[in-house]
Amino acid sequence: MTRSESPAEVLLRAALLGVVAGMRSQLPLALLAVAAQRDQAGDDAAAPAGFLGSDRAALGFGLAAVGELVGDKLPFTPSRLDPLPLAGRLGFGGAAGAVVARAAGGPAILGLAAGAAGGLLGAFGGYRARVAAGRATGVPDPVWGAVEDAVAVSIGLLAVRR
Repeated sequence: MTRSESPAEVLLRAALLGVVAGMRSQLPLALLAVAAQRDQAGDDAAAPAGFLGSDRAALGFGLAAVGELVGDKLPFTPSRLDPLPLAGRLGFGGAAGAVVARAAGGPAILGLAAGAAGGLLGAFGGYRARVAAGRATGVPDPVWGAVEDAVAVSIGLLAVRR
């Protein structure tokens, strides 16, 4: 059993998952699915969402996340800042935030807002950091993409850890 979180801690976790979605849109739900399975195995009543704890959800979200990690490095992948990909990142961040907020017994709308705001920050911040790092070092973009992957996974793991 875990300690009770304050509303601010819940919103911070929702926003962090949004940041992750801004960097890698499929990753937050994959991480939440793994966390839901872990929590159900421990009989924790605060599992993020029942449907995320299924083997199918974990497999599906996990495959989507791995596919995005690979696809992000391809030269024909559209910019995350284009309207449709950006909207998707905000949506995935909002969805992850809503799941976290509801699992903690709070209003989903606040988690959705925090997750979407984090998604905006992650999309623009991740892009700008990646471009700046490439320009400053001359290291190819796919290498910085892999570094960004590691940062996104690290932030995501921190956000789903309770």
